[in-house]
Amino acid sequence: MLLTPLPLADPGSPDLSSPLAFLRWLQRSQRRGQLLATCWTLIEMGCQAALPIPLGYGVQAAVDGDAGGIWRAGGFLLLLGAGAALGTVLTHRQAVWNWIHAATHVRQLVARQASHLGAGLSRRIATGEVVAVGSGDVERIGWYVELIARVRSAVVVWLAVSAVVFTVDPVLGIGVLLGVPVLAASVWPLIGPFERRYEQQRALGGKATDLAADTVAGLRVLRGIGGEELFLERYRAASQEVRAAAVRSARIWSLMQAQQVLLPGLFVVGVTWYGARLVASGELAVGTLIAVYGATAFLAAPLRILGEAAHAWSVARVSAGRAVRVLSLSRTGGTAEASLARPDKADLHDPASGLTARAGELTAVVCGDADFAGALAERLGGHVPTAEGERAQASVRLGGTELDAVPLSEARAAVLVHDKEPVLLSGTLAELFDIPSSGRVPAPAALAAARSDDVLEALVEGSPECGGDPMRARITERGRSLSGGQRQRLALARALLADPPVLVLDEPTSAVDAHTESRIASGLRDTRAGRTTVVFATSPLLLDQADRVVLLQEGRVVAAGRHRELMRTEPAYRAVVTRDEEAARPVGEAV
Repeated sequence: MLLTPLPLADPGSPDLSSPLAFLRWLQRSQRRGQLLATCWTLIEMGCQAALPIPLGYGVQAAVDGDAGGIWRAGGFLLLLGAGAALGTVLTHRQAVWNWIHAATHVRQLVARQASHLGAGLSRRIATGEVVAVGSGDVERIGWYVELIARVRSAVVVWLAVSAVVFTVDPVLGIGVLLGVPVLAASVWPLIGPFERRYEQQRALGGKATDLAADTVAGLRVLRGIGGEELFLERYRAASQEVRAAAVRSARIWSLMQAQQVLLPGLFVVGVTWYGARLVASGELAVGTLIAVYGATAFLAAPLRILGEAAHAWSVARVSAGRAVRVLSLSRTGGTAEASLARPDKADLHDPASGLTARAGELTAVVCGDADFAGALAERLGGHVPTAEGERAQASVRLGGTELDAVPLSEARAAVLVHDKEPVLLSGTLAELFDIPSSGRVPAPAALAAARSDDVLEALVEGSPECGGDPMRARITERGRSLSGGQRQRLALARALLADPPVLVLDEPTSAVDAHTESRIASGLRDTRAGRTTVVFATSPLLLDQADRVVLLQEGRVVAAGRHRELMRTEPAYRAVVTRDEEAARPVGEAV
């Protein structure tokens, strides 16, 4: 089967009631692939299981001096060998297709979930956990889903061999019929310990990955404060914990592998010994014994598949549990049935804090707690899920409609949250600005409002191939060739270009000098005229341009007005803006 249908146009709605239900749903989603894999495996294993029959017949023909019987046995062997070879090729091809299909299916579901939850995903699950699910876990899930077809075929072939041997000798047939499941079940007592150790290994691996991701993301800061060695030691300790957990898992797995070799070998020895006694007593022909021995020895292959299935089940169950955990996350509220009407003419209101941003105005928010300000800025976008164990908060409303009750795409189109540390993807400036927008603000106007002249010059100088055209200049990964202030201004220009009905900016000028900040504040006000804009800031240059300034303390609105008015009448506001605790004292109060 070709892989051209991948990725899937629609990955569907998985059954997330349990890890086993999720695995079953994946199997049902590839019915045709499962059916073909079962058929090809039956052909492969059936031909291999039947090979001892013409072999024994040929040996018996040689004993009896039957030349014609030898030729017939040889022809039958050649036919079965060709069938086994063809079945092996088709089985492997289909098994790989099923594996890739299942892994891609899960990967698409995880990617869709990450896109649906957006920035709120990392508040619910560590980045390393998501990376582990999207990489190693999907491979193990695909392995288990692919293996199911081979398990079905192994069971059918085992029953068929048992029936054939039973016709030769009932005692041998019953021994084969009962011996295989007993041998297969012998490995199950080890599955529980292996699964627990493997789950611990995966959990530790996720933490190590998360630590590595955080270290790489903050490498510049770590080098600035000389903290590389500290974090290197932490990662070394975490990686050693993963190694130790992997060794503990490998010990159990080695015991399982040893059982799969030793017990089937003892079983074949026992069957052969009993058959040899029958030959010695004249109750069984030599050729028949060879056929019985070959068929019994072949049963080691189904036993290996059953042992592999035990291993695959133990790791896939853990991986599926992690995938179900990620896929089960949902947005707070999230009925996704309402619709926003005229978001550009609607007030943005947060019931939890009492903050209201009036339609068409530039509202500045002053908050002494930077972490709370960042969380509130994200919540105003309406796409941050509630963290586990955290009390659910009332949803932000835009014009009386809860943002959590509308489709996420509609909420994002209405409210754009500009992060404090925006990411610039590598590519040209034109590609960076190739985003959905209203068309009201052209790219040159957005760049001018963000005062990005020197940024464009730096990009042109660093990209000789652009021919002097800034839009063709290349931006390195995360804009590392630019300064923090330059990256901040490019990201601000991108947000202004999008021109959403509601724009939320979290400290958009924290990395620029006062002169540039003053010009940006003026450009921001002019560009966003008539649009709803919320700016989290403590800079007087930005606050003075706002139509209305709101002061938050302990998560609630305590004052609102114009900047200069609040500076005169609100000591707490004056203290935050001037960063002077003494300013919080009323005028004339003794120290």
